[in-house]
Amino acid sequence: MDTDSIALRKALQLVAPGTELREGLERIQRSHTGALIILGYSPEVEALCSGGFELEVGFSPARLRELAKMDGAVIIDTDTWLIRKANVQLIPDPSIPTDESGMRHRTAQRVARQTNIPVLSLSASMRLISIYVGQLHHTVEEPETLLARANQAVDTLERYTQRLDEVLSSLAIFEMREAVTVRDIATVVQRMEMIRRITAELDGYLSQLGDDGRLLSLQVDDLLRGAASERTLVLRDYIADPIMLDDVEDKLSALSGESLVDLSQIAESLGMSIYDPADLDEVIRPRGIRALAVIPRLPWRLIQQITERWPTLAELQQLTAEDFQQVEGIGPYRAQTIVDHLRQRTNAAGDPNVSW
Repeated sequence: MDTDSIALRKALQLVAPGTELREGLERIQRSHTGALIILGYSPEVEALCSGGFELEVGFSPARLRELAKMDGAVIIDTDTWLIRKANVQLIPDPSIPTDESGMRHRTAQRVARQTNIPVLSLSASMRLISIYVGQLHHTVEEPETLLARANQAVDTLERYTQRLDEVLSSLAIFEMREAVTVRDIATVVQRMEMIRRITAELDGYLSQLGDDGRLLSLQVDDLLRGAASERTLVLRDYIADPIMLDDVEDKLSALSGESLVDLSQIAESLGMSIYDPADLDEVIRPRGIRALAVIPRLPWRLIQQITERWPTLAELQQLTAEDFQQVEGIGPYRAQTIVDHLRQRTNAAGDPNVSW
């Protein structure tokens, strides 16, 4: 996420329902007046100011509404939440391009582009709140519209997480049977990436909803519990080089919607060479990281040492407790626990009716 996007996300959180700033904006809207508000104070902002009043008073919704009755801009220092100036004429560089038509919106866009500080412009006629940050422009939507979209996204997320649970269960069985194909792992990663993208969209809605999105946020947290760590374990198990995990994540994130449907492109993002569709059915061996990670009280340090010494799950399945004790930090009890766990999963996977 670039700098402008991060700043926009923070600005949206400042104007989310339930905040004092949003209450002040709603008071301005109810009075059918417009406003120009700068959310930050810096020497660059100071250089654009002409006239107005020096205030240095604490922020409150009522004060913001009263000060917005004047034609000039209101400058709020969001670090200290002081209203620094009011009724200020802003004089940005006129050579900065703008695609807006109204004078208030044109000024807001130019100031935002010149200072990289968020600027709010409230339209008196259309009762819209526009946020300008750098090169970005965002219109704040009503909570009812955002809630409808967020609920729809949560329903979609729930369906995808259910499907992911199914393919992960199948993957666990195939792993113990040494029958995992490139197609299987590409399908799992495809589902995980779709869930990540839906979650990113939901985060945007929830940051704008503020207090109104609290219950939805709890629901999303419940659906995604453990999803991030599961994704990392799967990638570490199958990518060509675990050191390249960040690069693989970047490649997956860069895939377009159309590319994400193509399992061959997902496999190539994981470092697997796909020259023919038949290559998707090639058997691939996991490192066993995910199988070891579910063993209670087995530290990540020991998982790394084990998989560096025996680099495939197939090898781990053949080891004895004495073999595992060769790893520093693994005693007889822990070694037997690992052997019993792997044996139980191997035996369970041999049952054609098994379902994890």
